[in-house]
Amino acid sequence: MKDISSLVELLGMLLSNPRYSILFALLLAASISDCRSYKVPNWLTFGGSAFALIYSAFIPFSAHLGFGWSLGGFALGLCFMLPLYMLGMMGAGDVKLMAMVGAFLGMTNTVYAMVFVFVSGGAAALAYSIWHQSLLRMVGNIKLTLTSWLFATIGGWRPQMTPLGNQSVGKLPYAVSITFGTTAFLIANQLGYA
Repeated sequence: MKDISSLVELLGMLLSNPRYSILFALLLAASISDCRSYKVPNWLTFGGSAFALIYSAFIPFSAHLGFGWSLGGFALGLCFMLPLYMLGMMGAGDVKLMAMVGAFLGMTNTVYAMVFVFVSGGAAALAYSIWHQSLLRMVGNIKLTLTSWLFATIGGWRPQMTPLGNQSVGKLPYAVSITFGTTAFLIANQLGYA
């Protein structure tokens, strides 16, 4: 019972920060939209990013980290996810959503949150492929993609930035992984583990 009250207290502390409570609300809306239609609306990602940038200009993260720090987080979120979009492994809405998260978190926290997001996404993909009995196909797709990139690097030619023609394992609403990963990071950060 004490663990539950501690968790509620922790969530209360996170939600008392307007920056995080609005981020949670936007992530929840993005997850619901992605689960229903496999799309994250532009109004949500662009509006959220604009809010985060403006908010950080008036209420900075710290005395020296304001708008520029938020803009840097936006750029990092975009840069981390853009290659996955270019490979056809992720939708554009997911890339814009992670950029929005970066604008809310700032540069350093975006890097740490990305680790949590990728672990969350990997776990979701693994569970999905096991549930749909397509684990071997998923492993084959990963192997083919990595082999292509390795030979491109060794051969000195430009890697193919389009899907390799692998048979898809299926679609995952990646906004859910972004939501879980970001939330897990914020909780770990609040507890002093991240």
